[in-house]
Amino acid sequence: MIARSGTIKDTKGLLSTLPTLHLDVPDYLFVATDNARCPKSEIYVKEGDHIYLGQVIGMRDGGFFKQPIHASCSGTVEGYEEHYHRSGKKVRFLRLHNDHMDEWDPAIKPRTEEEIKKLTRKDFAEILEKTAMVGLGGSSFPTYVKFNNDKKIDVILINAIECEPYITADIRLMNEEMERIVRGIQYLQIAFECKKALICIKKKHGTLCRVYDEYLRRYPDSGISVCRVDNFYPQGWEIAMIKSALGIDVPSGHLPSEYGIANFNVSTVWGIYEAVKLNRPVIERRVSVTGDGVRYPSNFIVRIGTPLKTLLERCGGYAHPEKDKLFILGGPMMGASLPSDDCIITKTVTSVLAFDYEEKKEAPCIRCGSCVYSCPTGLEPKQIMDAVKAFDKERIKALSPLRCIECGLCSYVCTSHIRVTDYIRRAKMFAKIK
Repeated sequence: MIARSGTIKDTKGLLSTLPTLHLDVPDYLFVATDNARCPKSEIYVKEGDHIYLGQVIGMRDGGFFKQPIHASCSGTVEGYEEHYHRSGKKVRFLRLHNDHMDEWDPAIKPRTEEEIKKLTRKDFAEILEKTAMVGLGGSSFPTYVKFNNDKKIDVILINAIECEPYITADIRLMNEEMERIVRGIQYLQIAFECKKALICIKKKHGTLCRVYDEYLRRYPDSGISVCRVDNFYPQGWEIAMIKSALGIDVPSGHLPSEYGIANFNVSTVWGIYEAVKLNRPVIERRVSVTGDGVRYPSNFIVRIGTPLKTLLERCGGYAHPEKDKLFILGGPMMGASLPSDDCIITKTVTSVLAFDYEEKKEAPCIRCGSCVYSCPTGLEPKQIMDAVKAFDKERIKALSPLRCIECGLCSYVCTSHIRVTDYIRRAKMFAKIK
């Protein structure tokens, strides 16, 4: 998704220096029964039931995995509503009436450090499965799957790159939760029996790099260090990060674990700390709310299930209420667009961008080749687009669109304002058809 608007001022530099605001938990929270990875679910509670914070209230079915659904407050179940999800689609949500007591499920008990040191990789996988831990960088991939193998891991990479424009939630997390991040990395080292861990940060964030260099002096024998990576986009793509940090090329279709590498987003590391140490599911997360459509761009700590409108109100509302808005959940390059602000914050929402909308009309392709030169996976976007327009399924498959990471660069560099990435998304759907 590429933002289509007038002049856009990226507030990333400013937001990265401002402290995160803790948003008050609203009276009503909403928990998605289904999501993009789990189209089916079974709900264990009914209208009128009392629930505890962190209680398992249902189970999503993702085909090859199951994912518990946790209550993000204590209170009462009040039925179902439909709202927009981070995928850009409307899904069913459970409406929870928050009693503001935050009574945790009595079954949830923290672990001691001694207990954690005795955990095996299989134990970690079971903990992360039960707490429904997923990639908090936006992928939503179930984290426990990365632990369900016996591959020898030589190095753990922490993705603290936060590559896209506007988004600064991870940068603020890095500044404000150093201890929990380092502890989370140490838990990963226990799980994988791995001494070496690298925190990958872009070189341009020199102050943050130096702060972590200094902080890690407190852990001289930890094996954890900062790795300064290049500043290009999409450096946050795991294949590019691995190449920059280790000089290793991971071919398409292969997993990093085959090369002795385990990689995690820095927000996921924080979530792993919560799951392993406190035995808790993710009930809140950091979200950047920014763009020229809001009055006061801000970073928030938000309870899962909070309506987007609550965050927008805390930002002072819209800067220009009379103008149409473009909403994007995620970054402007790879995020999903929404037709309205009727959206709920789920655990994988990294940011919400609101822009004053101004459509840029598409012009015919001039065959400049910019999309080809910019593609990080070496695809030919123009040819894929032409094959989609012609419904040529064999040609589509021959052009390997499944290698696309949907970074959005082909759309961004297009001088004719063609949404090339959208065509490639369609091509990927065709390519999956046998």
